[in-house]
Amino acid sequence: MMKKNIAILGTGSDVGKSIIAAALCRSFVDRGVKVAPFKSQNMSNNSGITPEGLEIGRAQIVQAEASKIAPHVNMNPILLKPTGEKQSQVILNGEVHGNHTAMDYHRNKGFYFEKACQAFDALEKSYDRIILEGAGSCAEVNLMPNDIVNFAMAEYANADVILVADIHRGGVFAQIIGTLECLPQKYQKMIKGFVINRFRGDIALFKDGVEWIEKQTNKKVFGVLPWYTHFKIDAEDSVEIEECNNFTNFQSGKPAIGIIRLPHIANFTDFHALSNIKDIQTIFIDNPDHLSKFHAIIIPGSKNTRADLEWLLKNFKTPLEEYCQSKGHIFGICGGYQMLGEFVDDPDGLEGTPGKTKALGLLPVQTILKAPKTTTLSDFCWGNAKGNGYEIHMGYTTLSSGVSLLNINSRNSMLCKDTDGCISKNGRAAGSYMHGFFDSPQILSKWFKMINLDLNYSYKDMVSLKEKNYILLRKHFETYIDIKQIV
Repeated sequence: MMKKNIAILGTGSDVGKSIIAAALCRSFVDRGVKVAPFKSQNMSNNSGITPEGLEIGRAQIVQAEASKIAPHVNMNPILLKPTGEKQSQVILNGEVHGNHTAMDYHRNKGFYFEKACQAFDALEKSYDRIILEGAGSCAEVNLMPNDIVNFAMAEYANADVILVADIHRGGVFAQIIGTLECLPQKYQKMIKGFVINRFRGDIALFKDGVEWIEKQTNKKVFGVLPWYTHFKIDAEDSVEIEECNNFTNFQSGKPAIGIIRLPHIANFTDFHALSNIKDIQTIFIDNPDHLSKFHAIIIPGSKNTRADLEWLLKNFKTPLEEYCQSKGHIFGICGGYQMLGEFVDDPDGLEGTPGKTKALGLLPVQTILKAPKTTTLSDFCWGNAKGNGYEIHMGYTTLSSGVSLLNINSRNSMLCKDTDGCISKNGRAAGSYMHGFFDSPQILSKWFKMINLDLNYSYKDMVSLKEKNYILLRKHFETYIDIKQIV
């Protein structure tokens, strides 16, 4: 029997910690266990909003959904949102705590660890078991003395550790043995076993590998998880969009949606609803060479709007203008909406050096970046079509002309009569602050009509689709993992 709390740590980044934690959450809750996820410190520009209107990492929202509970800020008390190579916006307990360099943050690790422990203590009072998730590699020897996510947090939570390794990357034996060798003895003892993730081929051929690992480490391999393609769980990291301009399997007779892969792209999960529709193709692009192939182009959110806008102007300005003037449709979400306007002004330097950047000029709107940060769960309508989503942005955007796109009916359960977004006079350019815009079937159908895309498709709302995928995740996990050794 393992301890009531379990920490899922990894041999490296993107080895599958988030998904395996979600799978454990669903497995436990379906057994009648009151379970909750926890990650003391997350680094991601892919975030979401809790019912209280507070911001946390996307992975913990996914794990809360898998646990059949509402997400809460105590599940991810610290969120770092990179704005550049050496600086991040720090979200503490769901609210902006300031922009800090890596060195500044490092100096204050004691303060942040105390805040993380307070959040964990509050969470643990309400649940039977906590599934903790680590970050990156748990064996970074230079960072270990000030690491507040991996073993230090697992030790505070009195949690047993499951170490996840990714066999698809290669070198899985070195991943596991090397990780153990880098750890002090007390941390080695906390590891109760391993999960080998992303196996391709015949698992029976890896039997000798499992036996070797168990003999060398005297620890259990709980199972080997095969690569899966029959379900999709929202990812935290942007690794899934690193491959751009991939037209290898492009079908010329099938409508395609192009999504510009901004350098500081945020909340790329906005497009999972589109990628789940078999009748269209979604492709991330980082150059304008094939714009004519696409029925519509989407500019996504950004964690550094002006920097990404400058990149966009340099690489896409003229091609996007020509595309919009000819036959194409362009849609911007959040930062992408701001970039479609006339300018983005950051007078206080919230995202870097203060200043104003001229934008694409495809919508008659102007943006000023100002605190405080807007973080809301929002209900909205577009004509007769209803939807719900969330807003995460600094500042405000005003219309000098044009027509608003959406009516906002409520924010964080408070009724309101606001508007959002803008649509150009010719209907070829539009934008909105609303993340999750495509998740509602009614809204998605109306957008398809706006871009003159006539499809006969079957699409369930994202809530139903996600629940189906969590069921498949649990089945996949329990088929290949010795769950009795864990529960």
